Amino acid sequence: MSYLRYVKLIGTMHVSPKSREEVISTILSEKPHAVAIELDRARFLAMKQNRELTLEESLRYGKKGLINYVLAKVEERLGEEFGMKPGEEMKAAISAAQTLGVPLYLIDEDINVILAKIAAAPSREKLLMALEALSVFLPVGVSGSSPDVMADYKVMMIQFRLRYPYLYRVLVEERNEVMARNLISIVNFLKAQGVKKPKVVAVVGLGHKPGIEHLLNSAKEKAFISSSWSYYQ
Repeated sequence: MSYLRYVKLIGTMHVSPKSREEVISTILSEKPHAVAIELDRARFLAMKQNRELTLEESLRYGKKGLINYVLAKVEERLGEEFGMKPGEEMKAAISAAQTLGVPLYLIDEDINVILAKIAAAPSREKLLMALEALSVFLPVGVSGSSPDVMADYKVMMIQFRLRYPYLYRVLVEERNEVMARNLISIVNFLKAQGVKKPKVVAVVGLGHKPGIEHLLNSAKEKAFISSSWSYYQ
């Protein structure tokens, strides 16, 4: 049987207010046994504490710190354009889980592992990413944006895959595998606790949704044993 029948994935754009609203309404209407979000423990704690890394602090961590800082600034810039801070849809999921009194699981890959992989990217992709990242710090507004933010995001993911094949594998495909494995482990855990038909709502980035759904749909029950998710009540 497919694990997808136990998991409802919400694909969000991390800077879209509509995504936040969808997360809240879906979780409250579905009333799942558990909620899972695309965060690891380090990013979860940083978000809860509203802690932001400055450029000076990031440089102390070397290459990985600088990469993390640039990626954060990219999302921050997008948040300004769409009227929402990055991570608001994750905060909404946390709040909805607390409202229902159901467990919350953190299913994403460890950020330090992700940053180490990015640091090992081919020189061509590093250079291209650095050049494109420079535009984030320039006082130039985004123009010609389509009203359909989600459609634009899908196009952006296709372009990203073509321009950055290594980074796409690291940032999208490998994380899909980690999150799918963790969702399967959560379902198995709930079944072991006596829940006959577990229902899990997972909040992930829009670019991760199709890949995770494919992995869940093709996996046979109890095919995965190990997991790396964190649990928060």
